[in-house]
Amino acid sequence: MTRLSSWRLAAFSGPAIPIGALGLPIGVYLPHFYAGPMGLGLAAVGTIFMLARFWDVFTDPAMGVLSDKFPSRWGRRRHWIVLSVPILMLSAYMVFVPTAPVSSFYLLAWMFFLYIGWTLLTLSHMAWAAELSDDYNERSRIQGFREAFQLLGVPLVLLLPAMIERMGPENMEAARVASMGWFIIIVLPIAIGLNLWLVPEKKAKPERHVSFIASVVPLFRNSPLRRLLAADFLSGFAGTALASMYMYEATLVWGVGSSASLLLLLYFFGGIGFIPLVLKLSYYLGKHRTVVVAGLFNVCFPPVIFLIPFGNVWVAAAVLFFLGVNVGTTTTLYRSMMADVADLDELETGQKRTGLFYALLTLTQKIGGAVAVGVVFWTLALIGFNPEGENAPGAVQGLSYVFVAVPMICNALVAAIIWFYPIGLKEQAELRRKLDERFVEEVEQTERVPNLP
Repeated sequence: MTRLSSWRLAAFSGPAIPIGALGLPIGVYLPHFYAGPMGLGLAAVGTIFMLARFWDVFTDPAMGVLSDKFPSRWGRRRHWIVLSVPILMLSAYMVFVPTAPVSSFYLLAWMFFLYIGWTLLTLSHMAWAAELSDDYNERSRIQGFREAFQLLGVPLVLLLPAMIERMGPENMEAARVASMGWFIIIVLPIAIGLNLWLVPEKKAKPERHVSFIASVVPLFRNSPLRRLLAADFLSGFAGTALASMYMYEATLVWGVGSSASLLLLLYFFGGIGFIPLVLKLSYYLGKHRTVVVAGLFNVCFPPVIFLIPFGNVWVAAAVLFFLGVNVGTTTTLYRSMMADVADLDELETGQKRTGLFYALLTLTQKIGGAVAVGVVFWTLALIGFNPEGENAPGAVQGLSYVFVAVPMICNALVAAIIWFYPIGLKEQAELRRKLDERFVEEVEQTERVPNLP
């Protein structure tokens, strides 16, 4: 087994910082900035960001297939990562540092380009991470590094806005958004440059040519893939549901609204902090059993939220830190498990479709998140919760019940689904043995000189 040194793995994981840094502004700051100071209005901005998110439904699988089917002399992934850089830098500048006035078409067009670059970088980087090692546990270590760097991008991108808020510029909102854009524009080429310079990529193995039907059918009969995508959907649902209710919960139920943003950072730091512990546990229990343990923890722990005293920042901080188990652990293990699922598919089809498989993984999480917002807001409306006005005590209590119940239900389902996941350490080692044997046979066949008559 080839084990990457920690410093080389850090260099590889560097691009995950701007990948993670993009998520928070797109979800929190940009909609408010364009609806308010840029004057596009709530309805227009809501429609634009919804269309941009649905754009992923088409671009994710397309980009995954492209990165699988068209390697270069650099390898399977590096050239796609390089291509994403100018797309992301230009679109980030146009979206984060706009010159007023702007039109709805301006925002829609540049958001589409931003999502194309973001998707291209994310999928290529995740697929490359899966292909760095064939070892069961080393794959978890690689994905753990990558996930930690991606989570680190969130607090890092918030540092400049926090400093700008203290300086109090005249146009606070524009300066805050622009600082996030410049962070991404500056960090992105540096991180990717170090990545390409210090981390080599394996040469692509020759693949069998198969028909379209022969390549699609295994996706439907791949039981580990179905289980993993279902679990990823539920985890995406739970995470987005908590995020969509967090400000209401922190303000109305916990009474710590003035510290809500700072406390949210502890949630992400908790996610980073738990990754090494979860990786160690996965080395002993296996990845899927560790997902079950994490799921059961996330079933048992959320009721502690009911014990947070109103206005007690320290207790809220401690609870949020431990809720961070939701952030990094399952994501890290799902991505490592998907590399094993891709091995099974390669054995059945003769094709290495890692990019497509990671596209499916990111897509189910996004769909889960999109469904969560609708379901949660519909449920809150049903119990009479009013986000913009006064609320009866029963409505606020109902909010708290939903906030606690969603992660409990979703994680209980995740634990049940993954309990029967069939690829462990021994099964993955057998898959790799068969793949290596077949590769040797194919090489021998291509090098064998036919006997002359």
